Amino acid sequence: MHSAMTISGLSKTYKDFVLDSVSFTVPSGSIVGLIGENGAGKSTTINAALGLIQKEAGHVSILGNEELNGDTKEQIGVVFDGSNYPEILSPKKINRVMKNIYHSWDEQIYFRLLKQFSLPFDKQIKKFSKGMKMKLAISVAFSHNSKLLILDEATSGLDPIIRDDILDMLLDFVQDEEHSILVSSHITSDLEKIADYIVFIHGGKVVFSKPKDELVEQYGIIKCGAAQFDALDKSDIIVYRKMDYEWQILISNREEMQKKYPKAMIIPTTIDEIMLLYVKGEN
Repeated sequence: MHSAMTISGLSKTYKDFVLDSVSFTVPSGSIVGLIGENGAGKSTTINAALGLIQKEAGHVSILGNEELNGDTKEQIGVVFDGSNYPEILSPKKINRVMKNIYHSWDEQIYFRLLKQFSLPFDKQIKKFSKGMKMKLAISVAFSHNSKLLILDEATSGLDPIIRDDILDMLLDFVQDEEHSILVSSHITSDLEKIADYIVFIHGGKVVFSKPKDELVEQYGIIKCGAAQFDALDKSDIIVYRKMDYEWQILISNREEMQKKYPKAMIIPTTIDEIMLLYVKGEN
């Protein structure tokens, strides 16, 4: 399988945080969701991979190239959380700027997206809401024939209807299997809709990188009392958490565990719950 992006052993040390040998792959034609609590290292990973901050160790390959040259940058669409462009510009002026930056700039697509998102052509960006700024950045990312989109919390300021429209756009984008997306988001329900793979980063380390379907369809939570918890085979437990009146145990194969523990209450789980148990639970 070809990869649009490969990150291997990526490390960066700050005074109060260490990005510790992060490794994962974005296969071509796929959407990879990068999850983790605030401060886990998601943005640091993206910034280091794009060369926006200097990495201390590791290798990054994007679209088959280890050097981020002009041709490679042309094929990457990036949307950051926050303002992506000078606030004094308007969308119409951004079009003129982008024409000079990207050889593949398509102003027809750009203006069509501005209309679709109901963005005013002549209004200064500083007068835009956060949601409008995100829609503008997404419009730019989709307007220069990118092969790889990298989105850092790109849907966080948007209402559910616009978010759903953008998720549909992302799904359409990867249909031909030549386009790929890395999307960092704390809205895990969005990733459950669109992601092919989930990479979970916690405390600067990758906890797991797995197919989304495996997490949603096979993982589960056993809810039980102390006596039943004590009777469990500890090798079946990924992590557990003791609540006021019950134990919650994360397991990786619901069907198999239901056969092994027929009296146990085993329920499906969400990516949110998996992340929460890893962060707040014990091994």
